[in-house]
Amino acid sequence: SVSLAAARLGWPLQEVVTLSVVARPMAALNAHLASGVRLLVLSNDGQSPAAIATQLAERGFGASRLSVFEHLGGPDERRIDGIARDWPGEPIAALNLLAIDCVADANTARLSRLAGLPDSAFRHDGQLTKRDVRAMTLARLAPMPGELLWDVGAGSGSIGIEWMRAHPSCRALAIEADEGRQLLIEHNRDALGVPGLQLIRGTAPHALAGLEAPDAIFIGGGVTRDGVLDTCWQHLRPGGRLVANAVTLQSEMTLMAWREQHGGELTRIHVAQAQPLGGFDTWRQALPITLLEVIKPL
Repeated sequence: SVSLAAARLGWPLQEVVTLSVVARPMAALNAHLASGVRLLVLSNDGQSPAAIATQLAERGFGASRLSVFEHLGGPDERRIDGIARDWPGEPIAALNLLAIDCVADANTARLSRLAGLPDSAFRHDGQLTKRDVRAMTLARLAPMPGELLWDVGAGSGSIGIEWMRAHPSCRALAIEADEGRQLLIEHNRDALGVPGLQLIRGTAPHALAGLEAPDAIFIGGGVTRDGVLDTCWQHLRPGGRLVANAVTLQSEMTLMAWREQHGGELTRIHVAQAQPLGGFDTWRQALPITLLEVIKPL
């Protein structure tokens, strides 16, 4: 069906992204939305095209061009064309495939698959690894296809979400104890197209018991809690990366002491942004971050 649809549209198949929403969350489409991207989506049922059209409009891609193909290759084959924001409400056969030629609205934010999404892309309560620090942190976590990340003290889920956006096969567990932040993680993972991010509700280190061993671990909060660093290190696969960020003096001292035993590299990150001061501008320094990166021996 994918080959037939590409042939009908004149789209080179090797340049098309193929997705399925058959018994899968439609939120996964959000990770692929960008102007010029062409998607072929295997629908779950006759309601899928209208639901996806609504989702596109809500995400700022209402101008996208859609084509629905019913019963491809059979005597009842039919094609329906339209624009996402004006999608007609006519009945669609349950056996259908949806083609999407993505077009962003003028004011739609550009959300790259590279690390360092704008802070505004996430709902948060202030507990968010900020954009520049997040990009540096993910560079050290170095996501590779198929790998699993533990995001310990996940806050709003930004690190785990960007880890999974790096490649469709990347997986992540977000460990978070605060109920309000758990809701933020659930919103952000769907809005940014990684509904497969698994939320673990609990406090480390107890919440880590029984979880699949990870290839990388990020500790964004709780490094001073007894047993967190040691438990994470124990479960990390050989050759895996552990990255921890510290803001307070106490958490920084914990990382320094832990490095004395296990090695690793410490980096101090200072980020300043230009902000108004009267009729002029000046640099406003964000709180410095101490970053520990350790690779577990094979």
